[in-house]
Amino acid sequence: MITQVTKGIKISVQTSFEGTFFKNYKMHYAFGYTITIENQSKDAVQLTSRHWKIYDSLNDMETLDGEGVIGKKPVIKPGNSHTYNSGCLLTSPIGAMKGHYNMVLISNSDKFRVYIPTFKFSAPFALN
Repeated sequence: MITQVTKGIKISVQTSFEGTFFKNYKMHYAFGYTITIENQSKDAVQLTSRHWKIYDSLNDMETLDGEGVIGKKPVIKPGNSHTYNSGCLLTSPIGAMKGHYNMVLISNSDKFRVYIPTFKFSAPFALN
């Protein structure tokens, strides 16, 4: 598990290889990831948006921006956490992701970024 703390918000990431399949006449590698966002600060926060950089060893880096996570903009009170699962398709058996969440302090509407550590994807058969 990979973890990083920014301004009292701890991000933990666990990855998994889900399998391979053909899409548009090309082999794809499916990876899953589980992220837990734990509020270790003294203030309630809300996750408003996300920014991802996705690295595929056979392709260029892809950037994705979006509202919330999996359709939600969770408010996380001190001592609480929010966990969600998502996935990524790559055209190679090795890759990585990193990024940040845009957060807002509930008490005063101050905005800040929480960094997501780089986490790697690798199909078990790709590393020997």
